[in-house]
Order: sequence, then structure tokens, then C-alpha cells
Amino acid sequence: MEIRKKKHYTMNQQGNNKEKDWIIVLCFGLLLSSCAMKPPREKGNFKKSELVELIKLDSTFKLDIRYATSNNFVGKPVYPEARAFLQRPAAESLVKVNNELKPLGYQLVIFDGYRPWSITKTFWDITPKENRDFVANPRKGSRHNRGCAVDVSLMEITTGKMVQMTGEYDETTERSYADYAGGTEEQRQLRDLLRSKMETNGFKVLSFEWWHFDYQDWKSYRIQNILFSEIN
Repeated sequence: MEIRKKKHYTMNQQGNNKEKDWIIVLCFGLLLSSCAMKPPREKGNFKKSELVELIKLDSTFKLDIRYATSNNFVGKPVYPEARAFLQRPAAESLVKVNNELKPLGYQLVIFDGYRPWSITKTFWDITPKENRDFVANPRKGSRHNRGCAVDVSLMEITTGKMVQMTGEYDETTERSYADYAGGTEEQRQLRDLLRSKMETNGFKVLSFEWWHFDYQDWKSYRIQNILFSEIN
């Protein structure tokens, strides 16, 4: 696979009013898309969805929901709220990871959890073909759409600062690979510590993204396209 040109995403400097207008337009578009576009039809028996808000299970999770800001590869907010959800079993396992990290001086930073299918469709449509290893095909749906995938990193408890990994979150280069051999020894150790704790608790890393972990039971849940505001 060719090496992608490194991209850096910085906060958009447009005014708050323009950002708010964009969010309103996006929400309206999502409502329309729920009628115009449909997630893939799935056959089989699925568990009942029980999406729970992560900070309600553990208030020490650090939220850094980039898709609710302009600091993402879209350059605009795509979530109207900075919130993160997972199916309850996955969420409870994530709490266990957080508790195991604390004695080591770290806790989890949450970038993303459940993602409506229409957002996955948007990501696919705007991503160049050569970079689509880093986004999910909406025809198959994403494990984020099932509430069984989470994007995470580590934060130092004493400083409150996010650690430096081998690559940046959502970076579309080989530095994002889970087995990337570059970077510093400390960066690789921190990346591997995160992976070890997550995989011990029922998650599996995505090979192209060190930050992305799928919960072991993801096949048991349907692809969903509900908005955050509709989650009880």
C-alpha cells in the first residue's frame, strides 16, 4: 500500500455563527438522508440495542469529540453534540480498561463511539479513493454504526495532557498503522500499552488505525442511523 501524504487538521478559524449554521444545515441534511438513504439490509437475529452514554458510566473518561468541532478531516462539525455512546457490554468493558490504566498513571481519551450510518456515508463520499482504507464502506456499514467501535487514546493523569503516539488521530499515513515500526520507543510503548489493555478486555485493534478498537460482540448488533438526540 502506498504511503499517504501526511495531513494535519487544525481548528477552522471561521466565526461561531458560520459553524452554528453549518450544524443546522448538517442536522437537516441528516434528517433528509434518513429518508433518502437507507443502511444496508441485514438478516438474522440481533440483540436489542442498548446504547449508553460513556461519561454516565465513568465520569473520568476524557472526551475529545473531534467530529463535534472543526478539528477533523472534514473541516466542519459533523456531530451537533460532543457526546459518545456504546452498546452497554462494550461500554462496561471500556470502564474496566480505564480502571486498569489509572494505577499506571493514565486514563482514556474518547474521540468517537457510536456513529450514525449517514455520517459514515458522508465520510465515504468525501474521501479520495486512495485513502478509503481509513473509512468504512457504507454498503457494509461501520462497527461504529453498531455502537461497537470506539476511537481512543491515553492521557497522563498528573498533567492532564494527551500522550504522543506514533501518529495523530485520523492521520491517513502509515504512522496510523497498529504495527507501525517508526516513531520513538516511548510512542510505540504507549500505543502498545493501549492495545494490550483494550484487547485484554474484549476489543480488537483495527490494523490501519492504532486508535480504533472493535468490540468482540459487534456482529450481534444491527447497523443504526439514529441521531444522538434520539438516544434515551
